[in-house]
Amino acid sequence: MTALPTRKDEAWRYSDLAEVARLWPVGPATEISVAAGERRAEHLIATAGIHDYTIEVAAGGRMDFHVLNADGVYGRIAVDVTLHDGAHFEFGGVQVGGDTQTLEIVTTVRHVEPNATSRQVVRSVLAGQATGSYLGKVAVSRDAQKTDSVQSVKAMLLDRTATANAKPELEIYADDVKCAHGATVGELDKGAMFYLASRGLPPVEARTLLLRAFVAEVFAGAGGRDELEAAALGALERLS
Repeated sequence: MTALPTRKDEAWRYSDLAEVARLWPVGPATEISVAAGERRAEHLIATAGIHDYTIEVAAGGRMDFHVLNADGVYGRIAVDVTLHDGAHFEFGGVQVGGDTQTLEIVTTVRHVEPNATSRQVVRSVLAGQATGSYLGKVAVSRDAQKTDSVQSVKAMLLDRTATANAKPELEIYADDVKCAHGATVGELDKGAMFYLASRGLPPVEARTLLLRAFVAEVFAGAGGRDELEAAALGALERLS
């Protein structure tokens, strides 16, 4: 049996360890293999608990994976991806949490051969005493020249008691790469709220509209986009 994680393990630093202990041990990761030249798209509206995925994308393949993490006291989505020559990985994640929820997205993207690309976009909306975390590592091996990787992480705090953790990380051993990451944490734009209120929109509806726009870019072009957006909107409305 695999040992129960502790806070000494970086990937579990912000976890609700009491909930983790209740769920432990977890089953094997879901494995996804994308063949050479194949294009595949998957989406996940996660239930509470721990969801592990292992993905391998062969030369010239593409994997699009979009997730919504908004259910239960504790929800964790962990994705470990390996990219071969010329492969592409597209990841979009939204987390919506309130009350005392703890939500986590943890990704490791391994560029092991040249010319692969990856793009990760994660948006979190947090209220009450919720905690939302994103830990994302991009590892580029010595042989993975011409890697192009981007991480974009933003969190919106609706209450000062909510917490957002963001840790995008680059581990690069190749010397001809293009990698970038950025992380921001903010609050709703008061000017935009005032503008919508001046046009007669009630505050609750104005807030939901702005938050919907905040997460909308994540699901652009996603398989299952309508389902993902409807579920995200429902989660946002529950924060009102």
